[in-house]
Amino acid sequence: MVDALVSFVVERLGDFLIQEAVFLRGVRNEVKSLKKELEWMLCFVKDAEEKQLDDPMIHQWVSDIREVSHDIENVLDNFMLTVQDEGEGENQKRRSGFLAFIDIVGRLCDKEANLYRKSKKKIGLYDIGKEIEDLRKRVADISRRRESYGLQSIDNKSEGKSYDPRCRLKELRRACSFAVEENVVGFEDDFMKLLAKLLDKEHCRSVISIYGMGGLGKTTLARRLYHNNDVKNKFDCCAWVSVSQDYKTEDLLLSIIRSFKMQVLTTPSENTKAEDLERYLYKSLQGKSYLVVVDDVWHKEAWESLKRAFPDNKNGSRVIITTRIKDVAERSDERTYAHNLRFLRPDESWKLFCSKTFRSSDVNKGLENLGRDMVEKCHGLPLAIVVLGGLLSTKKPQEWRIVRDHIWRHLKNDSIHISHLLALSFNNLSYQLKLCFLYLGFFPEDFEINIQNLIRLFVAEGFIEQDTDRSMEEVARDNMDELINRSLVQIEKRCWGRVATCRVHDLLRDLAIEKAKQMNFIHICENSSSSRISSCPRQAVHFPLGWDCDLTNFNSLATSLLLFNQRWDPSIPLTLYLGPLCRSFRLLRVLDFDGIVNNVLFSARRCYDFLPEEIGKFIHLKYLRLRNAHVGGISSFIAKFQRLQTLDISGDMQFIELPREICKLKELRHLIGNFTGTLMIESLSNLQTLKYITDGSWSKINPEKLVNLRELRIEKAEAEEFSFDSIAKLKNLQLLSVNHASFGSLQPLSHCSRLVDLRLTGKIEKLPGDMHEILPNLQCLSLKKSCLKDDPMRTLEKLPNLTVLDLRFNVYCKDKMMCTTEGFHLLETLQLIELRVRWEVEEGAMPMLRSLRISDVYKPRIPERLKSLPPPAEWECDENW
Repeated sequence: MVDALVSFVVERLGDFLIQEAVFLRGVRNEVKSLKKELEWMLCFVKDAEEKQLDDPMIHQWVSDIREVSHDIENVLDNFMLTVQDEGEGENQKRRSGFLAFIDIVGRLCDKEANLYRKSKKKIGLYDIGKEIEDLRKRVADISRRRESYGLQSIDNKSEGKSYDPRCRLKELRRACSFAVEENVVGFEDDFMKLLAKLLDKEHCRSVISIYGMGGLGKTTLARRLYHNNDVKNKFDCCAWVSVSQDYKTEDLLLSIIRSFKMQVLTTPSENTKAEDLERYLYKSLQGKSYLVVVDDVWHKEAWESLKRAFPDNKNGSRVIITTRIKDVAERSDERTYAHNLRFLRPDESWKLFCSKTFRSSDVNKGLENLGRDMVEKCHGLPLAIVVLGGLLSTKKPQEWRIVRDHIWRHLKNDSIHISHLLALSFNNLSYQLKLCFLYLGFFPEDFEINIQNLIRLFVAEGFIEQDTDRSMEEVARDNMDELINRSLVQIEKRCWGRVATCRVHDLLRDLAIEKAKQMNFIHICENSSSSRISSCPRQAVHFPLGWDCDLTNFNSLATSLLLFNQRWDPSIPLTLYLGPLCRSFRLLRVLDFDGIVNNVLFSARRCYDFLPEEIGKFIHLKYLRLRNAHVGGISSFIAKFQRLQTLDISGDMQFIELPREICKLKELRHLIGNFTGTLMIESLSNLQTLKYITDGSWSKINPEKLVNLRELRIEKAEAEEFSFDSIAKLKNLQLLSVNHASFGSLQPLSHCSRLVDLRLTGKIEKLPGDMHEILPNLQCLSLKKSCLKDDPMRTLEKLPNLTVLDLRFNVYCKDKMMCTTEGFHLLETLQLIELRVRWEVEEGAMPMLRSLRISDVYKPRIPERLKSLPPPAEWECDENW
């Protein structure tokens, strides 16, 4: 675990030497020497960690490394803050001269430095110079003590060697990006029994409770029932909500309302109270049959607080509850069926293990006996089996016995202790994967994590190494794919064939938090009483702070601040929310303010305000996300964010204009919000994401220098017809989404050879007959309101790599569409909504189709094999993902 910390500090030192070069003239050699010492030490750290449980001397050596690594981070942060303070009102030349003085004075003075000064006096640059020298000596002393302990280089050992995920990149990208949901292994009899309960003709509303220990698969079974085609067809509406241990009734009701996709009321209200939400939900569900899944319930009061909002319409509505607690399951409701979920049988356990370990390849006969021995010790617990399979899938055959022997030494009551198995899987990760996994502990329990946001956070935090062939975002996605393949992260939703959101199982989240606390990697404030002062550089807040929050208990030197479930009051100016943050934190590199608008059910007065200029003090900022912040504009101070990589002001906001100074953000990679007017972004060669802008704004941009733009979304039409001529200059474009009245020829898109995802809403005169040659790599296609005069299937079925197809709302204005025998040979997901045509499918067409949704297609004539296909669950996620 310490190898991840030391590696991260080494990378920070490297970045520090590059980015702060102008300030380091006096201590640059000391910093370089410190970095070199740590690099040498890193070769021995993991070997030491594997021994520390049995050797108290090694344990102390590892502890010394952890301590000095934290001290190095503190000194770097203090240095940056001091330079910022000294630099205010001075020119750069004066600062550089002052810093050059450090080395001269430092060599004449006493070398001892106290890293934790209790004096409130500001640490000067002179003191920091001494501290850096002292740190270098401390690291050298620790390195020398290694020889006395007789540590060997990890390079000389094969046991415990970290797996490099880059060796499976092609397999991972295919498996995790475009695969359909895997078939659930086991519990077939349980599934059929519960499905019958859901579909029976009992008219009264009833509750089905699934209970069992953590890791048994309760949520997986509930999800399988929830997405079943027969279940979807029976109920008018379905919703899913996760409860967890700490919950608020208001939050649960809001989540259910969003999951039902209910319409917004127009009645104004000052506050959204539980009673208002109950009343709204109860009224909205009148006369409807519904299914609600209430996942991960710890207290019977949770369902008691919700059930008043669910009327018994005497039409067969159902509620599914999952819980670990028998008493909660059996006493949820007066009409409750409590189902005690069993453990997997041996044959089911082995099948599940093989699906995670060998994937699509055949079972290695030489490893079967060894594998069955280990699976037997899991005693049918699915989480233990999939984690074991994920671990062994990265091991060479000769390493399986080493893993088995390691596990056997820690057996408890002749079974694998789940916490040890999870820890073993964590220890097997590369240091980059360890950092990514630990970061997942930041998020609240049962939180649905957006993959794209997470990837941008990984890059901003410095967890991702630069790759000569691929962007850091692509490397970060590979890391997430690897964690998913190792069953350390669970896929929650797919959208457009890709993983859109994920969750972390409670037991794995507990592991991440435990390891992160040992490293002082993250500090979580779950409520106001836990917001104690912490020296940890990364802080997360899981409760609403409010605009009048007290931040005195937070670490003012924090470099990352993630605030979840914040309650934006739309009538209060943005300055009152952000002002206290700007005054309390000076070194932030990451600020993620995830706002939930109060009164989401009501159209209250909105106050769109400019970002306060105080936020310009965050000169080290790399990631700024203000979700649902009602940003009305940004002033010229944005030029101070010279290192900004992500600017995300998306959510409930109007279209705004950006200042000319946006052109100075040379490191900007992702620009997300609603933008109009003239955008001075032509020189931003690092820009990868641009959404959402008007076509009028896009028409004023010369895109030739946007060489790295990969995602472009144009939402608001101002011209009569949209031309793709300018798009043709974007050689690296992968995703294009345009919402317009009508489109010109698609022919210019032939220059976008990397385009894999195309979404067009608006009239298209004609699809080119050679579309399969224009867009040979296209994998996802959405056409809406196209009003085509020729059968689109004749053209689209020739696209060689098409995997996902979405056709909606009068795409074709005649009466018949035909899919031929040879068509759509790779298509996996198809959605046809309100086409008002007859659709015919010949035998042999779409052999790979796994999910199908049809709505308002007149008299479809399709093969029997397609009629039983489930609807694509991925369409339930945000289409703008």
